Amino acid sequence: MRDSHDPRRFSNWSLNRRDLFGLGAGALAATSGLAAQAQTAGKPVPPPPAKPTGVVVVGLSQEPVSFNPLMPGVEVDEVVWTSVFNSLWVAEPDGTLRPDLAVAVPSEANGGISEGGLAWTVKLRDNVKWHDGTAFTAEDVKYSLELINSAGFKARTRVGHAFVRDIVIKGPHEISWRMEKAYAPYLAMLANTHIVPKHILGKAADPNTAPFNNAPVGTGPFRWGTRQPGDNITLVANESYHGDGPYLEKAVLKYIPDLTALYAQFRTGQVDLVIISGIPANFYQEAIKLPGRKVAVAPSGNLEIIMPNLGNKAFAEKAVRHALYAAMDKQAIIDAIYYGVPKPTESFAPRESWAFNPALPVQQRDLARANKLLDDAGWKRSGSGTRMKNGVPLEFAVSTTTGNQLREQCQQLIQQDWQQIGAKMTINNMPAAVIWGEFYVRSKFESLLVGTTFRTGVDPDPASRFASDAIPVKGGSGGNYMQWENAEADALMKEGQETFDQEKRKAIYFKLQEIVREELPILPIFQYAPIEGVKEGLIGYRPNINQRQNAWNMGSWYWAK
Repeated sequence: MRDSHDPRRFSNWSLNRRDLFGLGAGALAATSGLAAQAQTAGKPVPPPPAKPTGVVVVGLSQEPVSFNPLMPGVEVDEVVWTSVFNSLWVAEPDGTLRPDLAVAVPSEANGGISEGGLAWTVKLRDNVKWHDGTAFTAEDVKYSLELINSAGFKARTRVGHAFVRDIVIKGPHEISWRMEKAYAPYLAMLANTHIVPKHILGKAADPNTAPFNNAPVGTGPFRWGTRQPGDNITLVANESYHGDGPYLEKAVLKYIPDLTALYAQFRTGQVDLVIISGIPANFYQEAIKLPGRKVAVAPSGNLEIIMPNLGNKAFAEKAVRHALYAAMDKQAIIDAIYYGVPKPTESFAPRESWAFNPALPVQQRDLARANKLLDDAGWKRSGSGTRMKNGVPLEFAVSTTTGNQLREQCQQLIQQDWQQIGAKMTINNMPAAVIWGEFYVRSKFESLLVGTTFRTGVDPDPASRFASDAIPVKGGSGGNYMQWENAEADALMKEGQETFDQEKRKAIYFKLQEIVREELPILPIFQYAPIEGVKEGLIGYRPNINQRQNAWNMGSWYWAK
């Protein structure tokens, strides 16, 4: 499993120690919202062209290599998936779901979801064609859902899909199925599940190795064009697209692994956008002054946290977790190491989510309180200065990826903070391939400095990360690697999965955030804040926290004349 679902978001930022305080905490806050469209400010938005015209060059620091959207892939692969394929519905920046291949998003109100969430019916568009001209039908949806659940298929995820039973084709453009149990997050999972063609993949001897996986055929606004491995992928307009657009004739996905070189090409105009990995923070002050460019912080749902292993005797005690949290200087970490870009957070939910609870207690660095918590809990200072209780020293390691300079600097600051309250923190870093293997998923760590997300797709359900039955080392299936168990939280998460009423779910997740903030199974530091840049004059670019990359709506982009 990858650290932070993409550790490269921050690990490649260039940082010079003498510039640590070159940007204050508010330097980027003033431009924290990247304009929804990158046209010249104050000018009216011109209409899109009547036919596809123009080319956009999207700069990526990683090379897309996974082109079957139902198989494992990372953010850069999704740039291809969301352009070449379609899902039944799409998650918008505000969290709403917009119908795509479906005529409407099913709900209890419109009858698409019934029997308490167990029966689902989806009506599909009748004007959709695959890029080879074949008509899209309900058979393609049935095939895609069944393929995901096929035992031999290397599916990207089976979360939610595993509950699907009894799929029935009710007509060429209508499909129904039953769920093994009511599972509200499945709406969000389907928003990120792209439908593949039965008439092509269904004939493959092995879908895992089919030629389709290197030359995909979809229904999306762009068709597969050419690929030059190690350099670029070119997508071309699908002029038979069923929706609005595409307005661009071509999209070139350009691979430039060095972030400094990528920024240089953005600066000189060879690249029109820099997304996902973003612009290194030390170039921010220069970047915002570039003529004809729009540069600002884009939203991200990933969080940087300390993940304690509650199987460790010290971390198992809530007072210790609270003392460690109170001793951390979170703002100093953000200002000194991350140029004041990200914002501190107290929640596992991103602040842009409809389920975010803004009323959680705000952490304040308080060494006196931290020391008192440990004193009252019976952790006494020894001659070495490290606290002891019942013969157990308050000593533990914090691990992260070797070579991640920013995280290493963060570890050093936290180490100094915790030393002041008698907690001896050691650093035990290791290569990504080692740390995010069994060391992580089998809870062999003492604590981690890690970036991750606590959502199910774009749904706020965090059960796969917090539920007692999601602890792999105890026989569960999920990502509760910190081994947190809380009966009240379990009950709330179960209730949140089973109701489709958003207001009820909101109240549930507000309460759950209060419990997590009180129990501190994770010590949150900040919410990620990648810096993205776009050339002025490109219309339609819309950052979306509910997507893993901001080329999600590339079919609606066009250049102002």
